[in-house]
Amino acid sequence: MFIIYDLIFIIFILIYLPIYLFKGKFHKGFLRRLGSLPEGLVFNEPIWIHAVSVGEVMAMRELISELRREYPLKKFVISTVTPTGNKIANTIAQEGDFVTYLPLDLSFILKRVIKRIKPCVFIIAETEIWPNLITSLYKSRIPIAILNARISDSSFKGYSAVKFLLKPVLDKVNIFCAQSGNDSFRLNILGAKPLNIAVTGNMKFDQVPSKELDPVLYRQRLGLKSKERLLIAGSTHPGEEIIILNAYRLLLNNFPELRLLIAPRHPERADEVKSLADNAGFQAGRISLMDADALAAKEVFILDTVGELKGFYSAADIVFVGGSLVKRGGQNILEPAGAGKPVIFGPYMFNFRDIAQVFLEHKAAIEILDRDGLVAAVSSLLDNNLKAERLVKNAREVISHNQGATKRNIKLIGKFIEGSAYGY
Repeated sequence: MFIIYDLIFIIFILIYLPIYLFKGKFHKGFLRRLGSLPEGLVFNEPIWIHAVSVGEVMAMRELISELRREYPLKKFVISTVTPTGNKIANTIAQEGDFVTYLPLDLSFILKRVIKRIKPCVFIIAETEIWPNLITSLYKSRIPIAILNARISDSSFKGYSAVKFLLKPVLDKVNIFCAQSGNDSFRLNILGAKPLNIAVTGNMKFDQVPSKELDPVLYRQRLGLKSKERLLIAGSTHPGEEIIILNAYRLLLNNFPELRLLIAPRHPERADEVKSLADNAGFQAGRISLMDADALAAKEVFILDTVGELKGFYSAADIVFVGGSLVKRGGQNILEPAGAGKPVIFGPYMFNFRDIAQVFLEHKAAIEILDRDGLVAAVSSLLDNNLKAERLVKNAREVISHNQGATKRNIKLIGKFIEGSAYGY
């Protein structure tokens, strides 16, 4: 079966490679995806952690910190699939760790890389199902753990269609640490063994905001005056920015001191977002291209860098979380909530349904439907400090109550690291 999978995968690569090159996405890390590792690199049964998105890499940060404390002699291999994820992973890595790109899911490539690295355990963030990768690890007697396991609506629908192919792969995973009972149920339906599934919670609740973030510094970078207030629209997607800009125009009628920062989910869209703001009649500026004096004259700021949104969240008065006014499934609301900011999101939070639901149940965030809802929600928070404070207080309680998944996961995977389970 996996020979057929290899052939299909190779055909897909040959078709997609010209598009990949045309879009300028070919990067130096691509050789790593072909299984090329530096000469002279020595591994000693490291802990290999794989995370795809920036959010998943960030969720692994606390896990890696805890594992360093538990197993101080262990080193880490951290793999991603994008340059952005790779960049964030490098900020987590320490001396002796190795940051790389996940090899393509081709058995002949994986076999060589796994034999070279030979990790004591392979940890996958959330639920990336790579058939050849999991099979190759299994054949090499390397335990596999999927942490923060989540099966979204769209994934469940797609996986269900190939359940007969998926079950033999899921059987090879030693432990699934599921975010919720619903994720556990779906994993079981898809073929994972019940004994191999544990509901441990969402590790993203354990991401503690850095105490090094100084909101005054970030306000100064924007040239904000003491009386000016800041609305941040974080991780926005196409179609959302124009809604946000129209809402901002209405908000300025009653709150002329309000400033807007838009952080597109993909920073390469910064020029596009700036053009939208310019065409809407606003004075807009890209943050990386202007100093504080120049930005002070702007109404709209465009965040065009990677890894700084959390810092700017610390300077916000209110945060709208994007991907939720259009059907993209929303983005992580825990970062701004953890930074002590009142949070607003739209109706399309299906990728973060469980988190959004618990926040709404505890009156820890505000859900809006459209532009007018956004105007009303922001206005009510700007007009009513007590309401904003209650929202923040409730959010902190929700986060505190749901923390601990990282430690629970480490307890489960520790037996693999120590080599005491399943004869490993």
